[in-house]
Amino acid sequence: MNTKKNALGRGLSALISDAESFKAASVHEILVSQIDTNPFQPRTEFDEDLLNELCDSIRQHGIIQPITVREIENNKYQVISGERRLRAANKIGMETIPAYVRQANDEEMLEMALVENIQREDLDPIEISISYQRLLDECNLTQEQLSERIGKNRSTIANFLRLLKLPSEIQSGLRQKKISVGHARALINIDDAETQRMIYHQIVRYDFSVRKVEDVVRELNLKEKPVPKSKKQIQQTLELKNIKNQLSHHLWCKVDVKKNMEGDGKIVLYFENENEFTHLINTLSK
Repeated sequence: MNTKKNALGRGLSALISDAESFKAASVHEILVSQIDTNPFQPRTEFDEDLLNELCDSIRQHGIIQPITVREIENNKYQVISGERRLRAANKIGMETIPAYVRQANDEEMLEMALVENIQREDLDPIEISISYQRLLDECNLTQEQLSERIGKNRSTIANFLRLLKLPSEIQSGLRQKKISVGHARALINIDDAETQRMIYHQIVRYDFSVRKVEDVVRELNLKEKPVPKSKKQIQQTLELKNIKNQLSHHLWCKVDVKKNMEGDGKIVLYFENENEFTHLINTLSK
């Protein structure tokens, strides 16, 4: 059996060692006024329209899934998971809310809040990336350990983390759905932040497809990478440079010589005024 799929499918139970006994525990009716929000909640914004929809659902059907809290002192609690349900219950004036009560330290609170958010479908890519990074940094997890905890491939985690290297303007555009994750991943392959921003503006202005951006990035990278030369090419370059210097000295003008390995090429002579032009014609005529 695939343990990663299990971890993802079971949600927070993957983080709770006594999950089965916890599920079987009794549900408490706790006063809404006695429950504080989770200080480790990674989400800073709650969509007001979605919250109102949840309020309507609770009015009609009640709280179907109890929230989970921890007791921090006598008759005082903090939310572990289900903060949206708590906010909705408070908004519509419910006095009590059904809740499971469990023990959890600060690190466990943070980890469970982050994982719960990651497994939601309404998170934007940057919120997911930040949650991954916080789990790595604040919970001292490796990418491999994180992969096992949340049931995601390590490569998927790495790709999300790379999004945090993009300039803040592009991250903001990704959160606002001005560009897709595919666009952002293509932009990551450009080292220069200014070039990233320039292409980002083109994407937004002209509605470039992901394929178009990938082609642009590929062309830019090819131009930036010098093609290694063979010994024969290096020798020809030195010979042409010598010839160019000789012609420039003899004709008293700037000379450019270009010649490929097949023997084709051109010689360009430059002049800046009428006198130089006349001198050049006279010299060539001789």
